[in-house]
Amino acid sequence: MNIVAMTPELFTRFWPVFSAIIQAEETYAFDPCLNEQQAFDLWCTLPVETYAAVENNTVLGSYFIKANASGPGAHVSNCGYMVADAARGKGAAKVLCQHSKQRALAMQFNAVVSSNTVAVALWQKLGFEVIGRVPKAYRHKQLGFVDTLVMYQWLAADESVA
Repeated sequence: MNIVAMTPELFTRFWPVFSAIIQAEETYAFDPCLNEQQAFDLWCTLPVETYAAVENNTVLGSYFIKANASGPGAHVSNCGYMVADAARGKGAAKVLCQHSKQRALAMQFNAVVSSNTVAVALWQKLGFEVIGRVPKAYRHKQLGFVDTLVMYQWLAADESVA
């Protein structure tokens, strides 16, 4: 599995995965009616960087990284990850997360859907802590209103780095 910079051509191959995830309305608070260009702009143009996990010419997943805030808070990154159903359980999300952690001093996930127990467990295994809970902040297509979690990890080796 190789992690490469996302290109428009790779995103076109990733689009069915992205579309299926947002239409499921189980993990992302993105409009399920986004078209491919709108999704590309959201996932690839607005963030600082976007990467794809590619194996045998297949896009297994992707992540974006951007500052969670500006100015004095810009050292804390925010990421979003998506993995194809066919790649689940094969380490793609772990590899994507490990790659993203090399690009940041600290990372905060603002709204991890609490019912996404596989993601919550993986993020905790990779060192993220739940630092907050927002009650009923996500309208899950099947479960109704569920909580979202704020998860955080300081990544820099030196605590004084800013």
